[in-house]
Amino acid sequence: MRITPLDLRNHRFPRRMGGYDREEVDSFLQVAAEDYEAALRRVEQQAARIRELEQRVQDLAANEKVVQETLSTVHRLSEDLKRTAVKEAEVIVGEAEIRGEKVLEAAHRRAAKLTDDIREMKVLKIRLAAAVRSTIETHLELLETLATEPAVEVPPPAARIAPLPRPALAPAPPAAPAPAPAEPPRARKP
Repeated sequence: MRITPLDLRNHRFPRRMGGYDREEVDSFLQVAAEDYEAALRRVEQQAARIRELEQRVQDLAANEKVVQETLSTVHRLSEDLKRTAVKEAEVIVGEAEIRGEKVLEAAHRRAAKLTDDIREMKVLKIRLAAAVRSTIETHLELLETLATEPAVEVPPPAARIAPLPRPALAPAPPAAPAPAPAEPPRARKP
């Protein structure tokens, strides 16, 4: 700026004849200097306000950049979390399907084993029934044979037992075992 309010106040015009009224010029210069000074103060205040607002804009722009970066990061993290959750869900479902298949397979194996066991038990039942039937028939035939055979006289037990001689000094050899009673012959099925 080339003229300051102080220049306006201190400026003295040269005197001439027939010139302007000196008091009026001084008064006008005083008012002009005050108005000019007030205008300069307003300009300086506005410049300070502009600098302050520009700084605030820069701060807000930096904050906006930080917010944008944060939003971008949050969005990426959100997408990553979604992808991770989907993958984990797929893994959990896969594991559950595998466990289900294993349980189902074990149930099928158990059912097959139970079916085999039942089949074996039925065969065993048939064999056991045949064996019992055969044994009963054999005993019935034996009873029939015993019922038709004449009665054999059996000597009393005292007659069958012989007294043992007493040894002198040397021990006697052990006695031979008594003969076993004869079993009746088994009848065979025709």
